[in-house]
Amino acid sequence: MTASPSTATAKDLRGAGLRVTAARVALLETVRAGDHLGVEAIAAGVRDRVGHVSLQAVYEALHALTAAGLVRRIQPPGSPARFEGRVGDNHHHVVCRSCGALADVDCAVGEAPCLTASDDHGFAIDEAEVIYRGLCPACSSTSTSPTSTSPAP
Repeated sequence: MTASPSTATAKDLRGAGLRVTAARVALLETVRAGDHLGVEAIAAGVRDRVGHVSLQAVYEALHALTAAGLVRRIQPPGSPARFEGRVGDNHHHVVCRSCGALADVDCAVGEAPCLTASDDHGFAIDEAEVIYRGLCPACSSTSTSPTSTSPAP
């Protein structure tokens, strides 16, 4: 018999040394079920599950979950922070320059870190983060579609 998502999530929180609350369970499950969600979307998902929760409580819980390694914070330059439940595998991201769509890109080579720094400056590097940028398929097709022309007089 497998544990319910809430039971498994509570176990994950306890395992990370965090107090289990309904809001934290709802938040972690919302992030894990979502796709690189922003804080507002996460707050809405938590509210759908447990009722009222303040935005400040969401920020505090996200900070705790990120520090505990249960959630990953992504903040591409020029974009608001987003959060995901895919942690520990050193994957990267691709971001659309036009609409901001964000998708996972698996590590290009081998194990973490999948990039080797040309000079590590004495650091013990254990993670590399790459953000690829370009246009998503929807924006690419929009930008390459022919422009409309006026009918001839």
